Amino acid sequence: QPLVVNNTMYVVTPFPNVLYAFDLTKDGYPLKWKYRPAVDQNSLGIACCDAVNRGAVYASGKIVYNLLDGHTVAIDAASGKELWITKIADLAQGETTPMAPLIVKDRVLVGASGGEFGILGWVKGLDLSTGKIVWSATNIGPDSLLLAKAGTFKAFYDKGAQLGQTTWPADTWKHGGAPVWGWMSYDPELDLVYYGVGNPGPYNADQRMGDNKWTASVLARHPEDGALVWAYQFTPHDSWDFDAAAEMVLVDLTVKGKARKALVHFDKNGFAYTMDRATGEVILAEPYVHVNWASKVDLATGRPVLNDAKATGASSTRSPENSAS
Repeated sequence: QPLVVNNTMYVVTPFPNVLYAFDLTKDGYPLKWKYRPAVDQNSLGIACCDAVNRGAVYASGKIVYNLLDGHTVAIDAASGKELWITKIADLAQGETTPMAPLIVKDRVLVGASGGEFGILGWVKGLDLSTGKIVWSATNIGPDSLLLAKAGTFKAFYDKGAQLGQTTWPADTWKHGGAPVWGWMSYDPELDLVYYGVGNPGPYNADQRMGDNKWTASVLARHPEDGALVWAYQFTPHDSWDFDAAAEMVLVDLTVKGKARKALVHFDKNGFAYTMDRATGEVILAEPYVHVNWASKVDLATGRPVLNDAKATGASSTRSPENSAS
């Protein structure tokens, strides 16, 4: 979608991610300048889900956006001059970067696609002025990589340490997916950034028994240093490609007469969630479409109540003669 700043419209194309600036003060909206980056064509064959670009952002006189081949660029909004370009992802590992960055103060927050190709999903915080990578955090794996620090990280429902590692068999988390290709939201009062995490890999869930945290989840981090504050998994051991990458909508609600700072999320699993965005508690979770993989979300545990007949592979209770129905 276009971005309008100071009577100039900025438009980013899909691959090869050309940035156009149009003058809205003049008849016909003539082109002021264009920036055409050198984008690796190999990204076209690696990007899982088309060569899209989810847009640019503006801050401090800069237009900042991601290139499909794993780079983030900052362009002078007035002249079109490239100010910095930073490699954030590795095509050789199956990582591409179609998402729109989020800028919070002096941090540019970015993530990668590639859950289908066994990436180790992550988010990174770049310095807005220089493009330098200030911090990098994975979404799965040991707490040290997740930036889940004792005393800072607390999942409302899940207790214990190393949950992003122990909920995977052996070292399968190293290729467990967990991409971040969608959208991020920011609460300045709590100083928390919220984002959804995509599917686990591989698709064959029998090869990764366990909850596979924190795929198909929402994570809340401090943008300055990336510290993980809380996480909640919408679909444990996702067998259906129920990415949780859709928007996290931040609203203030009155629930049972009490003011709550809420996060509302319509998940790909068919449930609409209203959560406390300070703690990760699920306040309400109800289907917004027909759902048959689970009967409900148990608010006491935060977990879906599964319909075993709709499970896949070895987890399914369906008889062989019914397995194709």
